[in-house]
Amino acid sequence: MLEKLKKEVYDANIFLYQNNLVTLTWGNASGIDREKGYVVIKPSGVSYESLTPEMMVVVSLKDGSVIEGNLNPSSDTITHLELYRNFKEIKGVVHTHSTWATIMSQRGESLIPFGTTHADTFYGSVPCTRKLTKEEIESDYELNTGKVIVETFKDFNYREIPGVFVKHHGPFTWGSSPLKAAENALILETVSKMGYFTSLNIDSKSIGVDKYLLDKHYLRKHGKNAYYGQKEK
Repeated sequence: MLEKLKKEVYDANIFLYQNNLVTLTWGNASGIDREKGYVVIKPSGVSYESLTPEMMVVVSLKDGSVIEGNLNPSSDTITHLELYRNFKEIKGVVHTHSTWATIMSQRGESLIPFGTTHADTFYGSVPCTRKLTKEEIESDYELNTGKVIVETFKDFNYREIPGVFVKHHGPFTWGSSPLKAAENALILETVSKMGYFTSLNIDSKSIGVDKYLLDKHYLRKHGKNAYYGQKEK
């Protein structure tokens, strides 16, 4: 079942591993078949070195029940499902504890666009969620992690800003495919490191990129008038 999607999800997880975005088993990538209402995700606690496409677990978008697979799905599965339910256009979700993006999460700060590297992918600041309450953590932690992300994006466009820092936890990213979500995780890690050092010992609010430069770099890659890269003939 869903062999093509399993391979895509496997490839996205291996991309995280190859790009040093995960330590041990700290991270996961998933993908969705929206027609069937199924999500494919990495199994919980399995090392990246031993992963195979056949190990990917198929779960129901509706309730997270396992449809196919002999292993337990990622412990973050319910968070992924909450994002898929609310961000209707995404087809891949990634969570890591990559160093620099996790530093931003632990600082509890949004990442403003300091330059064009950020602006190429994120059309504005990457937000940080509020912290979860004691009750939210103790009642349904993974679901409430998803809910606090969705809550944060009441004020942001998930299509234009494909990532978030969960306060005291780590980053989540998403995209038009599992691999695109993984690529966005790598970009978020890179601009988090750049942003951290840019903001040292300065008034960060005074040096954010000008709106017209943000517009230029984001819109040349995204939208109907984009011209970056090659066009299919």
